[in-house]
Amino acid sequence: MYHSSSRHCLFSMPEERPSKTQRKKQMHDLQDLGAELVELNEEQLASVELPERLLDAVKEARRTTKFEARRRQLQYIGKLMREVDPEPIRSRLDAWKSVSRAHTARLHLLERWRTRLLEDETAITELMRDHPHADAARLRLLVRNAHREREAGRPPRSYRALFQLLNETIEESEAGGERRKA
Repeated sequence: MYHSSSRHCLFSMPEERPSKTQRKKQMHDLQDLGAELVELNEEQLASVELPERLLDAVKEARRTTKFEARRRQLQYIGKLMREVDPEPIRSRLDAWKSVSRAHTARLHLLERWRTRLLEDETAITELMRDHPHADAARLRLLVRNAHREREAGRPPRSYRALFQLLNETIEESEAGGERRKA
């Protein structure tokens, strides 16, 4: 149905622009990204290049303790985020998160090895097979001492030392693997 030849069809497709729902989601995403900026430590925040107004708003949010005031400040940060390209910020945060996830995964690996060494006598053999440069005698000594400490209720010095030795052993294996690749 046309009103006149100079007007558009009433049923024509509107220009491609985001729906209200999409715009709202984008605003919330930017606000969440801003909230992540607020949680960064000083060194990390300094390394992210932010416009001065946004940086000031992030610092203000850090100082704000009252819930409602902080919520409003985070909304303001979200509004300011619309003026910057969020991708460099997002990629920087993602890089830090992946390093953190890798570090956490490594700690879990070390913890699993320590638990296995303390619970299973054959675990040392398996560890030696996977990491031939490991100091088997020291591993056995630390495992034996960790058992004794636990039974006697003493501080877990050998338990901690076992974790450190495992960390050094696995780190050395990874470094050796990198040298072989190069």
